[in-house]
Amino acid sequence: MPNLRPFSRMDILDRFASVRPITKGWSEDKKYCVTEADGARYLLRVTPMERYEERKALFAMLERIAALGVPMCIPIEFGTCPDGVYSLQSWIDGEDLDTALPLLPETEQYVLGLRAGEILGKIHSIPTPESQEDRAICENKKIDHNMQKYRECGLRFDGDEYVIEYIEQNRHLLENRPLCFQHGDYHVNNMMLEDGRLKIIDFGYGFGDPWQEFESIRWCVDVSTFFATGFVRGYFDGEPPPQFWQLLLLYFAEGMFHNLLWAIPRGQEQIDSALRHINDVFLWTDHMQNPVPAWYLQDFYIQWTDGIPYKLKTPFDFWFLKKYGKVFKVFDDQDSGNICFGAADGENRYFIKFAGAPAARAGVCAEEAVANLKAAVPIYWDLAHPNLVKILQAEEIGRGYAAVFEWVDAECMGRMYPLSRRKFMEMPLETRSKVFEDILAFHAHVAARGYVAVDFYDGSILYDFTNERTVICDIDVYTKKPYTNPVGRMWGSGRFMSPEEFTLGAEIDEVTNVYAMGATAFALLAEYDRSPDGWPLTMELYDVVSRAVSDERDKRQQSVRQLIGEWEAAKV
Repeated sequence: MPNLRPFSRMDILDRFASVRPITKGWSEDKKYCVTEADGARYLLRVTPMERYEERKALFAMLERIAALGVPMCIPIEFGTCPDGVYSLQSWIDGEDLDTALPLLPETEQYVLGLRAGEILGKIHSIPTPESQEDRAICENKKIDHNMQKYRECGLRFDGDEYVIEYIEQNRHLLENRPLCFQHGDYHVNNMMLEDGRLKIIDFGYGFGDPWQEFESIRWCVDVSTFFATGFVRGYFDGEPPPQFWQLLLLYFAEGMFHNLLWAIPRGQEQIDSALRHINDVFLWTDHMQNPVPAWYLQDFYIQWTDGIPYKLKTPFDFWFLKKYGKVFKVFDDQDSGNICFGAADGENRYFIKFAGAPAARAGVCAEEAVANLKAAVPIYWDLAHPNLVKILQAEEIGRGYAAVFEWVDAECMGRMYPLSRRKFMEMPLETRSKVFEDILAFHAHVAARGYVAVDFYDGSILYDFTNERTVICDIDVYTKKPYTNPVGRMWGSGRFMSPEEFTLGAEIDEVTNVYAMGATAFALLAEYDRSPDGWPLTMELYDVVSRAVSDERDKRQQSVRQLIGEWEAAKV
């Protein structure tokens, strides 16, 4: 049972060294981050006294849930004070999941969704009291009430007839449903990420159909369809039964009326939000015709090696990776058809680029990916440079082809890795300028070796923050001169591509690479902004790199060496 202790205002607030109000959320509770003299922090919630019995029951339930191993604010103390009922809980020193999630790779988003589903399964293991009213009768009363209030409210949304029809045809799904304890508002806005681990916050107190809890998954979908898909599969330990989607759509339909009625007295912003959700459900389900929502990633597949998850189109046996050691990192977002692993054998660490597996983002078939990687290996030998990732060996293995490189403790600057990019962009301009100069030096070397760079972009740039070292990777399609555009729209990121890389038969040469270098300067130093107002260095340096990205070839510097010379001169 909770420890019921009456405290004076002095005891409950002034006993802490600091008290910081928390304003986020819709709860009527007053919430505070409180800190004791020894630095220990807690969450303090104060609720009006009339909610005493409810909060007492919730505190006891939170103790039961915590005992199940659910990651959450651990309930510590419960009592009364002049302002009402209070509860003291452990503090979570993390980041709101709705903010953190979009910055993570898709695989990590999905895996966190799996975890969220598993956690919800634990919460739902707590049964409902036997005294609960028949749920089907109760739910149908609520549906009838909300539909009647909707008819009377004077506000209509297009397509309401589809919603009413679906409800009437599927009410029978409410019969004989199991009941359990519900979190009450289980979605990304009530989750946090602390040291990479998911934590659940803001529990309510109530009982109902466990599948009804998924009605709030819409907030997850708004942030990440990968998380939302993993959430469903984690809960069911695989694919959900077909009836789940049918019943969930019934709860979505009921929620349309309930949420709109809730929004009306709260103003136009909330009304607009409710109407957007209604429209979303229509888009997901083809106006209530297909219960399986369009956001659900039915073909998304994850497998694990040495406990590390990665995405593929279909299963693939990577048995051969043990030859290189234990896998500690996977890069699965490449569209080249390759999937890359970090592996350690106890003495050395390696970066293995493998072609031949059904990579999730592959833009080519496995056979073509193998041929491309084989063709790329000699380029790495030929362009060896202090700033180029060092190749060690290459071999046919595991029904594919592997190129093995020396591992570098570096992070990618590409937009597909937003956390690493943000970390890089927070470095001083002087450091970022040095990275740009390293890239220039390497591409002067490329030109001197008789090559042209193809498909160079910020995803090819790595930075070792510890050793302050620039590393370039993914030069697989660099090619010997002379070279002409063979396809029209060539490979690569449009942000870094010159006009000739969109023109069939155009010459691709060092002047083309000058354009890519200028685009790189704007990417690393100005967040891609090519305007004078967005440039953070001198106008003399701006003039140099803006010339480099001219659409007219003859206005660009005619070599990377010339670009380097002008850049150095403008620094003086």
